[in-house]
Amino acid sequence: MNSQKVNFENHTGEQLAGILDLPDDGTPVATALFAHCFTCSKDLKSVTRISQMLNQAGIAVLRFDFTGLGDSDGDFSATNFSTSIDDICAAARYLTDAGMAPNIAIGHSLGGAAILMAAPHIASLDAVVTIGAPGQADHVTRLFAGQKQELESRGEAVVSIGGRPFRIRQQLVDDLNEQSGPERAEKLRLPLLVLHSPVDEIVSIDNAAEIFTRAMHPKSFVSLDKADHLLSGEADARYVGSLIAAWSARYLAMPDDQSAGTDATDDIIAATGPEGFRTTIRAHGHRLVADEPRNVGGSDAGPTPYGLLGSALASCTSMTLQMYARRKGIKLDTASVSVSHEKIHAVDCEQCTSATGKIDRFDRHVTLTGELSAAERERLFEIADMCPVHRTLTGEIEIRTFATAP
Repeated sequence: MNSQKVNFENHTGEQLAGILDLPDDGTPVATALFAHCFTCSKDLKSVTRISQMLNQAGIAVLRFDFTGLGDSDGDFSATNFSTSIDDICAAARYLTDAGMAPNIAIGHSLGGAAILMAAPHIASLDAVVTIGAPGQADHVTRLFAGQKQELESRGEAVVSIGGRPFRIRQQLVDDLNEQSGPERAEKLRLPLLVLHSPVDEIVSIDNAAEIFTRAMHPKSFVSLDKADHLLSGEADARYVGSLIAAWSARYLAMPDDQSAGTDATDDIIAATGPEGFRTTIRAHGHRLVADEPRNVGGSDAGPTPYGLLGSALASCTSMTLQMYARRKGIKLDTASVSVSHEKIHAVDCEQCTSATGKIDRFDRHVTLTGELSAAERERLFEIADMCPVHRTLTGEIEIRTFATAP
């Protein structure tokens, strides 16, 4: 990830620590502001993974630690739900001053509840996302219900949250209890995406239903099947990131060459950063990523260039088969194509003209399903060799290289 450590002041002048994750090409099409869960931090793995997926879509992300948490200054015991809202607004001001006013506000758990309260105060927002958010801000008080008597008598207590000790004060409980419930969703007046797991054991999915029902259209709800509250599964976090990127694209004011289905030109642009091999690709209005495996210095964030080449052959073959079948009225349900690639010695290839050195071998396996006769299957396998990418790879190719100004 192309990440930068940043600092900005909260409403009392204390320094809050954040990380600004940027797309590898350094030109984000939008900016997201991420508010993490209660007592969590900007470095939570799920937050980082979501940010990575948004970066792949060209969206920059600011993730930061609330006052008194992580690398941020301040006394956590002196904070409350209201100060979290203030911190979010301070982060939005920092982005705005940096010329990257936030377009998307994302809040996880209690951070989601805080995002709903802060959003009306951030004029640049185009969309809001909540992940596992409680419908009522006071939902979090059940985490320290066992210390209720101590809090009331002494005014403060040390509570264990997520296996870590935190000192809190009665003013936090009072502030949480005073916050309005899901009525804040009614006042949002922005597109809202509600993400929640039906098996969330920390915040029941009933909270998502409450938020979603109260919110005005446009609104969307996605059930995160089998995911836990912290999205600790890597696949779950990346799925959430890709969902947010795809959903928010409808509401973001992107440049024409990003929002359109095709680029203004036929050029495909690839850019690799100064470290590692993670490469962002913009192809006809779509963003992709390529990388190398970790054992050769990459981060395995995407397929290798040869993997993309094999994908082109596989996808082109499948499309060609379906196109032919539809034109001929053949009842082909699916055409699944897998491709593998290896370097082999030329002497081991019986059909090759080269006698020395190594050549590239692509093995293509085609699986056809449907009501197909033997003759139809045989013809479809012949058609597989006629896909345009196949013909390009086996035909004569000219590649020209030109130097252009940066």
